[in-house]
Amino acid sequence: MPQYLVAIHHPENYDPSLEDDAMIRDIGQLNEAMKAAGARFFAGGLESPNKARSLRKQSDGKVVVTDGPYIESKEHIGGFWILEAADMDAALAWGRKAVVACRAPVEVRAFLRHS
Repeated sequence: MPQYLVAIHHPENYDPSLEDDAMIRDIGQLNEAMKAAGARFFAGGLESPNKARSLRKQSDGKVVVTDGPYIESKEHIGGFWILEAADMDAALAWGRKAVVACRAPVEVRAFLRHS
């Protein structure tokens, strides 16, 4: 079955301490619904971008590690699900529920399929 990334986007100044009990409950209920439907393959939250490390290969072959995200932006991925769904429409249905539960924009993308 195809797999889809459902990524939650947070603004750069996102403060997770502002997540209230209702939001936590809604996300928990969504996780349970995904599990019950057999759609949830994996889920996880991510630390803030200022705790990220980026790695780049230099022309001399060495790899340099720098503090911070690979790309500076006004938004970052705060968490994600990897879902198994019949098609993009089914993945989008979960994405719509994620937007409501997380109170944040969501991106849905299919994983490449190699034969």
